[in-house]
Amino acid sequence: MPESCTRLRPRAFSLLEIVIVVIIMGILAALVVPQFAGATDDARTAALESSVSSVRSSIASFRARAIIAGVDPYPTLEQLTTAGVVVQGGVPANPYSRLAAVQAVSQQQAEARAVADPDLYGWNYYVNNASDPPVAIFYANSSAATTSPDGQGGFRNANEL
Repeated sequence: MPESCTRLRPRAFSLLEIVIVVIIMGILAALVVPQFAGATDDARTAALESSVSSVRSSIASFRARAIIAGVDPYPTLEQLTTAGVVVQGGVPANPYSRLAAVQAVSQQQAEARAVADPDLYGWNYYVNNASDPPVAIFYANSSAATTSPDGQGGFRNANEL
């Protein structure tokens, strides 16, 4: 037999084989993509919890130093927003709004965790060093839903963390 007859001809995939592979890939994508969509929400919630915790920890550290020095225990809004005074690198951006600006709110707003001007400010801060005892409340200026459980089968909003 001639040499050309003994070699196998290259064979292409049939249309049916390609369709089956595309269907299988579509099924796998439909199963995997929703699992990764929730990962973004979890990451944003974790970043918010970390940011709030970091700023509150910095405020507590400021308070400890202030008490030792015999001055007002909680930082003013100006002190809080000046990089290096309370928070070393400045107040981080709110992961839900991407805004780092902090606004002063009233005691009633702070106690209710009210959201005000969410397009301009990422955080809310209430401080009253004249009250007995002095009070400071720092929270996210966003009512976006998070993946942080509320203990009752639901989830907390960003301003509730």
